[in-house]
Amino acid sequence: MPGVSPVTDALFAPVRIGALDLPNRIVMAPMTRDRAGEGDVPTADMVQYYRQRASAGLIVTEGTQPTPEGKGYWRTPGIHSQEQIDGWGRVADAVHAEGGRIAMQLMHCGRVVIPANRGFTADVIAPSAIACPDKVPGPDGVPMDCAVARAMTSADIRRVVGEYAQAARNARSAGIDAVELHCASGYLVNQFLNPASNVRDDQYGGTADNRARFAAEVLAAMADAIGGDRVGFRISPGNPYNGMDPRDPASTFVPLLRAVNGLGLAYAHVIDMGLTDLDTLQMVRDNWSGPIVANNMLKADSAAALIEAGRAEAVSFGRAFIANPDLPRRIREGAVIAKPDYALLYTGEQRGYIDYPKLNA
Repeated sequence: MPGVSPVTDALFAPVRIGALDLPNRIVMAPMTRDRAGEGDVPTADMVQYYRQRASAGLIVTEGTQPTPEGKGYWRTPGIHSQEQIDGWGRVADAVHAEGGRIAMQLMHCGRVVIPANRGFTADVIAPSAIACPDKVPGPDGVPMDCAVARAMTSADIRRVVGEYAQAARNARSAGIDAVELHCASGYLVNQFLNPASNVRDDQYGGTADNRARFAAEVLAAMADAIGGDRVGFRISPGNPYNGMDPRDPASTFVPLLRAVNGLGLAYAHVIDMGLTDLDTLQMVRDNWSGPIVANNMLKADSAAALIEAGRAEAVSFGRAFIANPDLPRRIREGAVIAKPDYALLYTGEQRGYIDYPKLNA
């Protein structure tokens, strides 16, 4: 992201996304930071981290497990216990006190699980009993093989759909403004969507329409629980992460977009992988009538150009927000964009987390 060129006002025009009125179009993307405390409860440092970044038009939190089975990584937060709800309430209060808005990303890892990362015993579940081929860091940071998941039964699917809906209610009870369903990066919802991880022969497998059924049912249940205008979803067509087949993403994601287009959802958060054979944002626009939040390797000028061209209503930045808690101000003023310490993305407690200064600090 350049630090000196002036930026069009497109990024700073207010916009309504679902039920939320955003003061600018700069969204903080969800990023795993591995700082949750005992019981996967948000800590005081997490409260400060999100408070510092409240000038974003909208914060989307790190992936948060809706249920114990959803946890796969070390020290990720949950939203299924009262202690977790209370912790997120402190986060929401802090962001709101600074005039910000916050959505929670709900992330169920499915088969992408290192059991040692959990600190408790729970099933590893997925659409099919196929292990994730990618390694995942364990508690000491050393990559380990993922566990082999148990294929979900029809009863499991009904239960997990309900758990997502309850997690959405829990987030709202904590004062979180909206929720985002993680349908990307090879986690549970993406595992149902992708033929490399879903070889079921029932109504949730086989055809692309069937593979989209689980995602559509989860989004419908969440919309019914808290209102569709407070529910978004994130996709990354063509992303091979965590063993996904990246070929022909349109055949997978067009059925999903069409299946959920009538639910009145708040937004589609789209990771544009820069595919040479597919204009991902155009595919979404052609099959989805709601707002689009565009993401991935954007700079201030390229992000503004997307909004000016009508290809997205808002844009999200990830790692730029780590070292720049006041990123919108830096963009507006053409200030230098600091680089994060990548060695401290997932470790370090306060270091590399809440010690990055604002301008003129």
